[in-house]
Amino acid sequence: MTRAIPWLSSNSSTFPALSTALEEPNGLLAFGDDLTPQRIIQAYQQGIFPWFSDGEPVMWWSPNPRGIINISELKVNKTLQKVLNRETFTVTLNKNYNQVIELCADAPFRKENTWIVNPMISAYKTLHSQGSSHSIEVWYNEHLVGGLYGVAVNGYFSGESMFYRKSNASKVALVYLAQLLKSINIEFIDCQMLNPFLADMGCIEVSRQQFITQQIAAKAIIPPANFWQARPLTLD
Repeated sequence: MTRAIPWLSSNSSTFPALSTALEEPNGLLAFGDDLTPQRIIQAYQQGIFPWFSDGEPVMWWSPNPRGIINISELKVNKTLQKVLNRETFTVTLNKNYNQVIELCADAPFRKENTWIVNPMISAYKTLHSQGSSHSIEVWYNEHLVGGLYGVAVNGYFSGESMFYRKSNASKVALVYLAQLLKSINIEFIDCQMLNPFLADMGCIEVSRQQFITQQIAAKAIIPPANFWQARPLTLD
């Protein structure tokens, strides 16, 4: 049995109920042509995110199950721990967001099928300028060699993408993000969908309902006013 997927235009005020998302492809909830920052934040507030490729309409997703990392269960293997102990890299917050998202889009392992297309890059750069999207940068000899970016709604952080140009650099970014969030009692990072890299770092799958329950708790946490200000980061 086929079912029509709703189309969201700029005049559409709400998303469909999450329970109406498809099982195959997992989590497809709606199509649309509205990728304004306002629409994107509205989506993240409900645990929805955009994901599409060049030549496609904007697609909105709420997968079930959902990939998350419980920060207390983040996995740091021996090799990564040695890298952290040696302080091989320096790490910053929101120092060069624009370069991070561009390098994520250009990461060689994505090949030609990246979803970080020009409309997404433009929209998320605007989100960053408005204080809703943030980056972690990993530096080696003053060169940007790894990082990640995502969207924050109060204490809820949804990771979007990461890149590395030196071994372990993206893992280092994730460790520093986890400590930053833990410092204000945020308990998990939304990874959206599980993949082998994230599984190695402790990502698990939970039901949509469990995810929404955890998201509601995270959104109730209000970070300090200066929490996302650009600055160097260190590990405890």
